[in-house]
Amino acid sequence: MRKLTTIGLLAICGMLTVTVSAQQRNPDNYRSPDKKGINVFESPKDTVSTFDGVRVRVGGSSTLQFQALDHSNSGSVALKEIGDNFNLATANLDLDVALFDGVRMHLRTYLSSRHHPEPYVKGGYFQIDKLDFIRPGFLEDVMKYVTIKIGHMENNYGDAHFRRSDNAQAIYNPFVGNYIMDAFTTEVGAEVYYRRNGFISMLGISNGKLNQSVDQPGKTSPSFLAKLGYDKQVQPDLRLRLTGSVYHTAHSSRTYLYAGDRAGSRYYFVMENEEATSKGNFTSGRYDPGFSNELTAVMINPFVKYNGLEFFGMYERSSGKAAGETDTRVWNQYGAELLYRFGNTENFYIGGRYNLATGEETLTYNDVDITRFQLGGGWFMTKNILAKLEYVNQKYDGFETSGILSDGKFDGFMVEAVISF
Repeated sequence: MRKLTTIGLLAICGMLTVTVSAQQRNPDNYRSPDKKGINVFESPKDTVSTFDGVRVRVGGSSTLQFQALDHSNSGSVALKEIGDNFNLATANLDLDVALFDGVRMHLRTYLSSRHHPEPYVKGGYFQIDKLDFIRPGFLEDVMKYVTIKIGHMENNYGDAHFRRSDNAQAIYNPFVGNYIMDAFTTEVGAEVYYRRNGFISMLGISNGKLNQSVDQPGKTSPSFLAKLGYDKQVQPDLRLRLTGSVYHTAHSSRTYLYAGDRAGSRYYFVMENEEATSKGNFTSGRYDPGFSNELTAVMINPFVKYNGLEFFGMYERSSGKAAGETDTRVWNQYGAELLYRFGNTENFYIGGRYNLATGEETLTYNDVDITRFQLGGGWFMTKNILAKLEYVNQKYDGFETSGILSDGKFDGFMVEAVISF
């Protein structure tokens, strides 16, 4: 039944796309889902309105990987045997609706994902860039610089989440895997942006819950977010961006900043036990520091693009406690990506990424670290089709000798094909 439902939704998506393709165009204030969306962070603030009535844009994405990875450890827990083969094909369905001049809605559904082979709604929001629905020209001098987002949505903490693979939407990610500590969550809340002359500021609040419910009142406090930065095309061939972000939860029955992705990781079954399943052990290769009760995280991201040369960096400091812990633990994460894009339309690229996560384990307070190197490249066959090749090497150091991660390591090659429209 799940397969039939997925096939039915894919067929409907295809029919809708054919129906609207002749007149479909991107809404205002919108990040394009294809190659044009590369290195776009927050949705742009358009200066010219194209609204001419309610309009629906139907889009989506699909990915498939061939995995050739090996893994090993020295612990007493045996690893699952893995070989070389294809992973589950994943798919997204996107609906973007221009509702009014300066007002649009976004909704993303995971049609197929590693953790949820059945269709599953990721979340959605509506975005306000004008207040003309109150009356024409209402606060227009203010709204030239202000954007408001409200919904059960991906929270804007840090810049790394703009470059990560979101289930099948992997065209923004120059590599196959996301970061080791993958900061991503969807919570009900609101974010208010003020952008002017290259300066960016954002204040946000959410209810701190991934799964929404009215029970267990008082056990989870609101989460607060903020971002401050600068993003400017300072010369025709030079762009500079620097942002700092913070996410804070005072107390919670369960935090999700590093466990909010319900789609799953790309490195299937690595460092998992013999009983592991694709759906049940869907975070292979990632690490959650376990700040389940309270959490404060700060991320700083520099970005530089000079002609085809591109650098993206990340420093993150997270601190907090799990339930039952009395002392605050700290984790630091470092990331650096260096790419070179070339070709007439920069339709080829090569590059590498270094990622280090280091901190104290839950309850044991052992000092551990995880290191990953990724080398790869990509080819945009069209603006909607991307092929990637990656070599990945990840090592675990300092973990308990009785645990599955003791002297853990995985490495090998990944090939990924992405379609996004």
